Amino acid sequence: MGRGKLRIYLGAAPGVGKTYAMLSEAHRRIERGTDCVVAFVEHHNRTRTEVMLHGLDQIQRREIEYRDTVFTEMDVDAVLERRPAVALVDELAHTNVPGSRNAKRWQDVEELLQAGIDVVSTVNIQHLESLGDVVESITGVRQRETVPDEVVRRADQIELVDMSPQALRRRMAHGNVYKPEKVDAALSNYFRPGNLTALRELALLWTADRVDEYLQEYRTEHRVSKIWGSRERIVVGLTGGPEGRTLIRRAARLAEKGAGGEVLAVYVARSDGLSAASPKELAAQRTLVEDLGGTFHHVIGDNVPSALLDFARGVNATQIVLGVSRRRTWQYAFGPGVSATVARESGPDLDVHIVTHAEAAKGRGLPVARGARLGRARIIWGWLVGVVGPVLLTLLLNGVAPEVGLANDMLLFLTLTVTAALIGGLLPALGSVAIGSLLLNYYFTPPLHEFTIADPKNIVAIVIFVGVAVSVASVVDLAARRTHQAARLRAESEILSFLAGNVLRGETSLESLLEQVREIFNMESVALLERESDVDPWTCTGSAGIARALARPEDADVDMPVGDRMALALSGRVLPAEDRRVLAAFAAQAAVVIDRQRLVGEAEQARELAEGNRIRTALLAAVSHDLRTPLAGIKAAVSSLRSDDVEWSEADHAELLEGIEAGADRLDQLVGNLLDMSRLQTGTVTPLIREIYVDEVVPMALGGVPEDSVVLDIPENLPMVAVDPGLLERTVANIVENAVKYAPAGEPVVVSASAIADRVEIRVTDRGPGVPDEAKDRIFAPFQRYGDAPRGAGVGLGLAVARGFTEAIGGTLTAEDTPGGGMTMVLTLPATVGHPVADPDLPAAATS
Repeated sequence: MGRGKLRIYLGAAPGVGKTYAMLSEAHRRIERGTDCVVAFVEHHNRTRTEVMLHGLDQIQRREIEYRDTVFTEMDVDAVLERRPAVALVDELAHTNVPGSRNAKRWQDVEELLQAGIDVVSTVNIQHLESLGDVVESITGVRQRETVPDEVVRRADQIELVDMSPQALRRRMAHGNVYKPEKVDAALSNYFRPGNLTALRELALLWTADRVDEYLQEYRTEHRVSKIWGSRERIVVGLTGGPEGRTLIRRAARLAEKGAGGEVLAVYVARSDGLSAASPKELAAQRTLVEDLGGTFHHVIGDNVPSALLDFARGVNATQIVLGVSRRRTWQYAFGPGVSATVARESGPDLDVHIVTHAEAAKGRGLPVARGARLGRARIIWGWLVGVVGPVLLTLLLNGVAPEVGLANDMLLFLTLTVTAALIGGLLPALGSVAIGSLLLNYYFTPPLHEFTIADPKNIVAIVIFVGVAVSVASVVDLAARRTHQAARLRAESEILSFLAGNVLRGETSLESLLEQVREIFNMESVALLERESDVDPWTCTGSAGIARALARPEDADVDMPVGDRMALALSGRVLPAEDRRVLAAFAAQAAVVIDRQRLVGEAEQARELAEGNRIRTALLAAVSHDLRTPLAGIKAAVSSLRSDDVEWSEADHAELLEGIEAGADRLDQLVGNLLDMSRLQTGTVTPLIREIYVDEVVPMALGGVPEDSVVLDIPENLPMVAVDPGLLERTVANIVENAVKYAPAGEPVVVSASAIADRVEIRVTDRGPGVPDEAKDRIFAPFQRYGDAPRGAGVGLGLAVARGFTEAIGGTLTAEDTPGGGMTMVLTLPATVGHPVADPDLPAAATS
């Protein structure tokens, strides 16, 4: 029995119509005669969705009792026993109630697939595990119910259910998603236009990547090497020259003309030494292409055109953008150039754009040296000219112009020798001298066809020819060596200048520095190894590239020690000796970066110590001033009660006792806040997390405020929250007391709670003077009292302690403006994972 097929409707946000689309698909299959059943579908009291369930065979759910409450989940055994052809399973990321067959619903689906049952399911983009951090940064909500990306990627079909943010918000306003009383809270929180737009973009991009995977799998399976222009991918070939920025911008404009265009900038480096590009210019071009939304790639290949074409075909590119060659006219004698070669060999399926730029035909400048050697191609051509050239010239002179004369013959052979020296250097020129002198002696110096010279004048001529040829070849070769040495020094100085500038400005992290080393020296991987002492094992402090495990620096292809306890290890090839000087500078700078990072850490510790000292100083000030106020009141009241010369009435006696009690309460609150802040500063707050209902804790936190100063609006059907009850009570108490303190007379503080997505929000709203936007974060700092707080109103720790406790229990505390004036404190708490919301008006997609 084969494995069943999985089809997933992927939604950009709750309410876009995934379940409706799934049920529509079920009706279509039933009309075609397919045995299709509903294993689990939640309609959330949406009328149109509920109507779609009519006419479908629904398998009865399994009831599970958990904490004195009965929940229903999909009955996997019943579905397996029924063995339909297709099963509908809603909400793939759902967490099953404890006691279920599997912990997650996607595991239930996996069982059905293994049994050969096709499954149609739904999931929202925010429930994909890899996108949890991204979704949290967008919406402020951590999705606790997730499904592994691989489960969704393995689906045989993925269909995106999309809707514009404006259309979705209209659906909600019309009551098609939530009940009317829930719409305002949803629209002002999770379903804000910015959130929906960002989630929609995530869904579109993720689906597009999955389509690319499908396409790549198909091309690989069917061995399709021809480029398919399903999506504009533009490869920009970079040389590291200043024209690269022009090419990148031109490619970006080309990509903008088509939907979904992508720019890939690639630099092809040779594998025989320092890369031929300016690292400063390459870094600027990398930043530019990333700013324009493209990607930068570093490829190693000795044949630049072939490497560039292989890369383009490997990424299924449709266009290549190259610059007009910077060669001068005479330099084309050594070959047609990269641009012309790529254009000739690209084939009909890959367009090549040759872009003009300001550096065209200005020359490539000094070539970056690789030792003092000429290129392999030039050396080969030099030997051909020096060895084969004299033979061909001899045949030509004997057959076409035998009476030219010995002097002219020598000049022609000398021309070949100089040409061989210009192309291939000293050795080809010396070979040309040797062969040319022998041919001149044998074919053109009497007696002919003998290796003897009859006339002494001809001997002098041959000797002069050899001397001039050797001298010219030596001068040409020396000039080439000096040119290469100058180029190497220039390349090294540019690299070192760029490196030192970045490090001194603090712009280079250790990882980026090691990546620069890898790219400049064309290595597979670079690692910085360190050890505490001479006998301790080496540990990897940082790495770049495809690093392999190295027990010691000696195991690498190249190792560069930095002192006695640090070394730079490079893998990929052995570097020539002349490259190690630059590598030593990089190794020294790596040590500087490490030292700077450690100094930054020490500075951060020093800052924390200074902050602790500031807190202690403020504590002393609070003890010396704010705590003395209630103590002075208590002392005065007690002294008055003990006075024998005054006869106190019962009313006076009660008033004094009330003052003592109020002062003691105030003193207890101040001391409690001081101790709480001290615990937060020292990191000794250890929350004891357990599951509770909000309405069990919030009323207990209102004992310190007058009864008529607070109005509670907390539904009883909110989901449970996983928090420390004691810390939550102290947090709410501090927030409410702060709100009551600033609320005007006759305007009670409103404490309300609601469930939104997988969180519970407690909102404390007052009608006080409010706080400007620039001060909303500052009011949570210790010992801060904003505005005209009355003298003796506290030491400014209430909100600081509240935020500290909130973060300790996994929640957030923020301040917002109250419409119409005042301030609202929003306390967000995580709902219990796997415990569904009892409110039937909210869909599980938005609350789980």
